[in-house]
Amino acid sequence: MRNMLAIRKVIDAKSLLVSGLAIASTWACLRYGVTANFPLTLIATAIVFPIVFAIGHAFKRRENALDDYGIIKAHGRAIYFAARDWLPERDDARLRRIEVILGHLLTGCRDMFKSPLSEMPVHERQIYVAFSELSDFVKRMRNEGLASGECSRCNQYISKMIVSFEQIKHIYQYRTPRTLNAFSDFFIVVLPVLYGPYFAHEAEEYSMALVYVMPILFSIILVGLSNIQEHLEDPFDQIGEDDVAINAEKFVALLACETGDCAEEPAT
Repeated sequence: MRNMLAIRKVIDAKSLLVSGLAIASTWACLRYGVTANFPLTLIATAIVFPIVFAIGHAFKRRENALDDYGIIKAHGRAIYFAARDWLPERDDARLRRIEVILGHLLTGCRDMFKSPLSEMPVHERQIYVAFSELSDFVKRMRNEGLASGECSRCNQYISKMIVSFEQIKHIYQYRTPRTLNAFSDFFIVVLPVLYGPYFAHEAEEYSMALVYVMPILFSIILVGLSNIQEHLEDPFDQIGEDDVAINAEKFVALLACETGDCAEEPAT
């Protein structure tokens, strides 16, 4: 079922539109006897190569976002362990405070990356408020008896979290080359129509039931590759199957479980 939903996202209304145009072009060429044996290298050069390049670049962006997201979570957990284990006495109120701060930080990241770019300044301020609260939390631990060297280490954790956040923010702000995407989108619509004479030429060797199979397959494959690239373009919009999901609630719930404050393992 999940695979079927993913296929439906790849094969959409645009696939049907381009397929319809290719079928109409092939029908007209068959009707009026317009045939030609065009080289297929033109399709590979104008569409397949640029799209495959863009898919590879977009997938690399997604992997970089996952790496930086993992760094934010890992160093946040390290600060939580410091609040729990590095001070002489355990304070449950202190642990609840760091859980709230980390929850606000991840929730702010999720809200920002799922929102339009026009709303970025508002969400960015909220995230840096959370970072400021995290820095103040480390300062309070210093007043509660945390050694200066360990405070310095916690501040380094915060610094690395900020660096990772800024790197994810740039992935959120910028896309793969727009001119390359526009170039591919143009030829995805145009070439299946222009290749009507080629499809008509090849149809001479097919039965009538298979005449329009090639233009349909060409259109679905080209548009499908374009849709895959588009879904990977923004790894946070939760449209594609491979998007990055920021689950702040699960992260905070796992922190509470590590101190024995939950009855059961939180759901994924």
